[in-house]
Amino acid sequence: MEVTVSARHTEIPERLRLSAEEKIGKLGRFVEGMDRAEVHFTTHRNPRISEPELCEVTLEGHGHFVRAKTAGADGYVAVDKAVAKLEQQLQKLKTKLQRQKRGAGRSVRTAPVTEGLLGDSAVLDASGDAPSDAPAPPALPKIVKVKRFAPMGMTADEAAQRMDLLGHGFFFFTNLDTGRAAVVYRREDGDIGLIDEDG
Repeated sequence: MEVTVSARHTEIPERLRLSAEEKIGKLGRFVEGMDRAEVHFTTHRNPRISEPELCEVTLEGHGHFVRAKTAGADGYVAVDKAVAKLEQQLQKLKTKLQRQKRGAGRSVRTAPVTEGLLGDSAVLDASGDAPSDAPAPPALPKIVKVKRFAPMGMTADEAAQRMDLLGHGFFFFTNLDTGRAAVVYRREDGDIGLIDEDG
């Protein structure tokens, strides 16, 4: 697996870089074809934050994307947490692919996703964990970024699984049951909601 390590607002010690490359690289054994990984470190500057080191990892291969974002007291702890999360998500993906291979369930029609879709995926997260040193939002918010992509055709259950694998708070797709645009989203009670276009 090709692993790329980058950082913002922090320096990456060589030992941490090598450790991240080694640990993330081993995740390729879970699902065949996962051949690229991006590891990104960020440090919160606010001294009141107990876990200021963030590690965001995106795995990609054969049209599959798996993502985890974790925090730790240092970069090593954050990487270990990310690896643990990714192992769970990859196991779910592996099980799903095995079920599909055996012919269980409906086939999923996939469409290419623009590369930038996950590049700034922090804006899609619904965790509510904004850093406390983040600047206050402007009085009149405006659209500052637009992302376009071809929605994937799948059932609502498959969309919920994909949302879970990506670690997002919502997922936009084309509902195979209705043929219309739809969104699944994670509710505050932990269940999944579905917004379906009215025909």
